[in-house]
Amino acid sequence: MKIAVEGCMHGDLDNVYKTIQHHEQIHSTKVDLLLCCGDFQAVRNEKDMDSLSVPIKYREMKSFWKYYSGQEVAPVPTIFIGGNHEASNYLWELYYGGWAATNIYFLGYAGVVKFGNLRIGGLSGIYNGRDYCSVGHYERPPYNRNTIRSVYHVREYDVQKLMQLEEPLDIFLSHDWPVGITDYGDSKALIQQKPYFQEEIQARTLGSKPAALLLEKLKPRYWFSAHLHCKFAASVQHKSDGSVTKFLALDKCGPGKKFLQIIEVDSEPGPFEVLYDEEWLAVTRMFNSVFPLTERRANFSSASMNIQESREWVRKKLEERRFKPFEFVRTVPAHNPSQRIFDSMPDIPQNPQTLSLLELLGLPYLLNSSPVRGERTAIPTSPALPSDFQTYDSEEIPIDDIDDLEEIAEAKADDPTRE
Repeated sequence: MKIAVEGCMHGDLDNVYKTIQHHEQIHSTKVDLLLCCGDFQAVRNEKDMDSLSVPIKYREMKSFWKYYSGQEVAPVPTIFIGGNHEASNYLWELYYGGWAATNIYFLGYAGVVKFGNLRIGGLSGIYNGRDYCSVGHYERPPYNRNTIRSVYHVREYDVQKLMQLEEPLDIFLSHDWPVGITDYGDSKALIQQKPYFQEEIQARTLGSKPAALLLEKLKPRYWFSAHLHCKFAASVQHKSDGSVTKFLALDKCGPGKKFLQIIEVDSEPGPFEVLYDEEWLAVTRMFNSVFPLTERRANFSSASMNIQESREWVRKKLEERRFKPFEFVRTVPAHNPSQRIFDSMPDIPQNPQTLSLLELLGLPYLLNSSPVRGERTAIPTSPALPSDFQTYDSEEIPIDDIDDLEEIAEAKADDPTRE
C-alpha cells in the first residue's frame, strides 16, 4: 500500500492533492491513502473562523470548504488528526471521529480505525502540562480568548483510552513530537538548522510527554508528526521486545518545504476503505461513563474495565454494519464566495454521525453538556503560538521505504503560507 504522509495542512488541501496527483502521473503509480498530522483547518464557513486559533491576518477560508460543500471530492482517501490551529467547533462535533467531508476522515480527539488490514491510531492536539492532568474537556463554542487555545490541549482521558490498547498498531499520528525522540535521530543536524531547539532538547521539554508514553506502550511500526515545521527522522528500538518504530516529522505545506512523503507499507491487496476498529470502540464504550466534561479531571476508578465483555457487545453491533462508519452529513451551510453566512447557526450542532455511533454503542450524547462559553466578539487577534516557528529546507535524513517528493514541489501553486 502506498501512503502519502503530510505534515501541517493549514487548509491547503487543493495544493496537497495536486502534488500527490502530479507524483502519480510522473511515476505511473497510485497513492492509496493520505495521512495528515494536524493543523488541518477544516473551516466550513466564516463562522468557523471564530473558533480558529490563529492571528486575524491568517484567518482565511483556504480550500476545505470546497470539499465540505461537495464542490470538490478528495481524490485520495484522507485520514487526519487535529493540531493547534483548527476549527475546534467542528472537530468537537466529531469528538469520537467521523467524516469531515466525503472521503476525508477525522480520527477524533483520539482514535483508531482500520484501512485495509492496517490499524491506524492518532491523538489530536498538543501537550500542555497545566491542562493535561488537571481538567477535562470543559470548553464549548463560542470560545473566549482562553478556551480558544485550551480546547486543543491534550487531556489525560484521551491518552488513557489509547493506553488500554493491546493489539498491534501499524501507524500512529500525533501533532507534536514525543519528547525525547531527538535522541534517536540526527539531533545535531536539527540543532544546526534550528539552534533555539537546543535548550528544549537538553531540558527534555521539546515535545509531548504523553506521546512518549504512548510510543513506549503502543510500539507502532510508524509514527508520524508535524507541528515544528521541519523534517526530522528517527528510528526507535524498543527495549522490551526489540521492535522498531520509524519516526518521521514533516514540514507545513509550502513551496520548497519537505511537507509530503510517500511510504510503502506491506498490506493485503485492496480495495481499501476506512472501517471502525473493534478494540477501540470497546475501549470507548468502557470509558464513556467517566468522560470528563467539566474543569475536573476524569475519575478512572469508576470506569468499567471488562474489555472482553465490551468487545463481544461491540462486535455484534459492528458486524451488522460490516464495520463501516456512518455516512458524512453536512450540519451547517458551506462557505459561498458570493454570499456571507448569517450568524444564526447553533454553536454545537448535534452531528448525525456522532449520534448514530453513540446509539450503536448504547451511549448517551454528552457533547453539549456542562458548557463553559465565552462571547464570540471577545476573541482578539490571537498571539503567535509556539508552533509558528521559522521553517527551512532540512538536509535529507534517511528513513527506510520513504521516497522524497521534493522533485515535485513545483506542482504546488505558489500561494503564500504562514511563516
